Amino acid sequence: MAWQGLMAEFLQVPAVTRAYTAACVLTTAAVQLELLSPFQLYFNPHLVFRKFQVWRLVTNFLFFGPLGFSFFFNMLFVYPAPFRYCRMLEEGSFRGRTADFVFMFLFGGVLMTLLGLLGSLFFLGQALTVMLVYVWSRRNPQVRVNFFGLLTFQAPFLPWALMGFSLLLGNSILVDLLGIAVGHIYYFLEDIFPNQPGGKRLLLTPSFLQPGDLCPIFQLSSQGTWPRLHEVRCRRGPGPGSSALSATPKL
Repeated sequence: MAWQGLMAEFLQVPAVTRAYTAACVLTTAAVQLELLSPFQLYFNPHLVFRKFQVWRLVTNFLFFGPLGFSFFFNMLFVYPAPFRYCRMLEEGSFRGRTADFVFMFLFGGVLMTLLGLLGSLFFLGQALTVMLVYVWSRRNPQVRVNFFGLLTFQAPFLPWALMGFSLLLGNSILVDLLGIAVGHIYYFLEDIFPNQPGGKRLLLTPSFLQPGDLCPIFQLSSQGTWPRLHEVRCRRGPGPGSSALSATPKL
């Protein structure tokens, strides 16, 4: 059945990408079914720190807008690209480093939340996906990207192309700029500064994410059923600058 094929394909997606994508889809569906309201999800410092509605620190990264023409247009032509590069990151330079990948999400989310306070930004999901695209593009500078079949360019130009496309759609580019800025900070601290004279790696994955040499990840059970949380030994994957890609990605 088509449903079973779709589920099988979904379960082949790496753990973190799968979890984040599912959370975004379920959150949007809950809003559409009126089980949740966007007013319950957006980032509001007063409600977070005075009313202790701490879930807003997470939910503002999961909602990309109500269902409608704009939402489906973005889902078909804009957002699949960032999620695709999220998967490429997890399968490439973060292969076997699930805890490090989760820490990148946490680092980006915390920094975006702090910077978002300055710009009164309420939903930061797009900024997070742009950050993922930026990090992937800088770690794969020689990869050529086909942009909607119209343009072909080197990967480092991709975040800026997405920002330009967002501008053409009439959206604010402040969120895109935030994602690019945070992505560059992460890339500099993780890939550039440690290789400079006197430099060292500053972004160390906390022990609560990676106790010893074990890290929790979602894996399929041997029967191929819905993924269960297991503790498996993390094997160091390719380094930050490596790439497992040989073909030209298409948006």
